[in-house]
Amino acid sequence: MQTFGAVCIEGPKYCGKTWTARSRSESAAFIGDPANNFQTRTMAGISPDLVLEGENPRLIDEWQEVPSLWDAIRFEVDKDSRKGKYILTGSATPNHKGIMHSGTARIGRVRMGTMSLYETGDSSGKISLKDMFDDKLAVQATGDVKLKRLIYYVVRGGWPGNLNTPESTCGKLAIEYLKAVVDDDMYKVDGVKRDSRKVWSLIRSLGRNESTLVSNSILRKDMGAIDEIAIDPDTVSDYLDILKRLFLLDDQLAYSTNLRSSRRLLKYAKRHFIDPSLAVAALSATSDMLYNDLNTFGFLFENLCEHDLKIYAEYNGATLYHFRDEKGNEVDAVVEFPDGTWGAFEIKLGANQVDAAASGLLGIKRIMEKEGDNPPKVLCVICGMTNMAYKREDGVYVVPITALGP
Repeated sequence: MQTFGAVCIEGPKYCGKTWTARSRSESAAFIGDPANNFQTRTMAGISPDLVLEGENPRLIDEWQEVPSLWDAIRFEVDKDSRKGKYILTGSATPNHKGIMHSGTARIGRVRMGTMSLYETGDSSGKISLKDMFDDKLAVQATGDVKLKRLIYYVVRGGWPGNLNTPESTCGKLAIEYLKAVVDDDMYKVDGVKRDSRKVWSLIRSLGRNESTLVSNSILRKDMGAIDEIAIDPDTVSDYLDILKRLFLLDDQLAYSTNLRSSRRLLKYAKRHFIDPSLAVAALSATSDMLYNDLNTFGFLFENLCEHDLKIYAEYNGATLYHFRDEKGNEVDAVVEFPDGTWGAFEIKLGANQVDAAASGLLGIKRIMEKEGDNPPKVLCVICGMTNMAYKREDGVYVVPITALGP
């Protein structure tokens, strides 16, 4: 808001965009308000300037319902050099049809997701990501963690309105969320009617492939093998695009270290739902089912950790990636700062997996040193079932997800 004339907060429905924007605005126009037969939306469609009048910063909530508002706000920002005049919120990316200008240098975009464990109060935040990179982590007890509690965090997700829901029913929100997406939201984005059976098959396939590197063609084959769905490759791409435009997917891009060696790095993104609870709902899983299938839960736990790690990284101006080469060397998560400093993170549910994870991280570091590349400054195993945060003798950090913070 100190840099741009307007700021657009984008993200999935129900993640807290409107609350955040209202806390920083002096007046507001709610485009989706049904009062007086959606009078605000009608006014905005007739003459956008009618809803822009008010004390600044002025909130324009769900602006994408009247796309012409984008150009109107860009025009108002151009009139003077004041910053932070408008705050827009949007839970879908509309078609560019009807939008004349990109808003470059006028409207800044901020992506918002669901809450991290630190934000919900389920992580103490005693172990700072930044402190690890500054080599300031001190050995400390962080408290026992129960497997059922970790499962609860995944099933509940980081939705602000779901935090006080009983454990026995907290998974229902994500189920109904996906139903609303398939039945209503996808159509509202562009007015195209899609085959709900095929959409559900894709959603289930994304759930089965959560936290993995799979191409669109593999998703298509999976849909055919499991759900016996015949679907065109272009249709898969279209459905994935619309889910991304609704901010339901948040794929983790591949990291490139600009190696001088001839080693080939895989460029596939790692598949993620924007919140782990959606992956649970996509699988029609329950807490008991996950408790009895720790292999599946391991992928969902990875989503939880990488979801939080991305938030902590971005808070510190860093970016989250994953790393894998053609020889099978891989790192679950990479945090890179603008100056090129980076850290490699492995994610493991049980403390009995820490030794193997640390060995893999050290192997990656040795390869990069041998090939003259920039090695990671930080090596860390993020663990679920451990009650200590410490630095091993080999230099690898071990940190519980329930103690990690920005």
